[in-house]
Amino acid sequence: MEVTVRLFAMLRERAGASELRLELPDGARVRDALEALGAVTDGLPLVMAVNREYAPEDQELSPGDELALIPPVSGGEAALLHARVTSEPLSLDALATRVRDARAGAVVTFSGVTRQVERLEYEAYAEMAEERMAQIASEAVAAHGLCAAAVEHRVGDVPLSEPSVIVAVSAPHRGEAFAGAREIIDRVKAEAPIWKKEVEGGEGRWVEGRLP
Repeated sequence: MEVTVRLFAMLRERAGASELRLELPDGARVRDALEALGAVTDGLPLVMAVNREYAPEDQELSPGDELALIPPVSGGEAALLHARVTSEPLSLDALATRVRDARAGAVVTFSGVTRQVERLEYEAYAEMAEERMAQIASEAVAAHGLCAAAVEHRVGDVPLSEPSVIVAVSAPHRGEAFAGAREIIDRVKAEAPIWKKEVEGGEGRWVEGRLP
């Protein structure tokens, strides 16, 4: 079977490519892919993700899977990550301050605000949502070479024009910063266990979504 392996930073440089195709026997596991890559992965602590979900070495692979190998970020320097679900009003300025970094030449922020209705009511499985948001931010840092990433989501009542979700990222260059911020907000909306009700004139309607 064939799987796609995505490589970043020092792994990409070692392999001379950002993506490789591996032919593996049926029933192969993540560790088999690592062994097949040989010197490309030697000596580096790695986090593995299969189809954008963190995966252990013993996870079985299927034909067509995407295996991402995530090395230490920024040559081993720790990237700041922040994810929070809160009932308090959100501050984009405060979040932008969190991601400022001497290595960064660009800071990109996003604010999603209530529109068209009187207010929105948000409910979340907060513990799971924070973990998922942190994973999404971590994967965006690795994929786009970000210096830092932060995301916060509000729960409870969010009145018209107030922010319900904010994202801030920093990166050496603007292209990576824009791409990283876009990935984080798109995936948080699609994957975090957070639900939204539109309220107008005292009546509410849950917004239809999709299974993550």
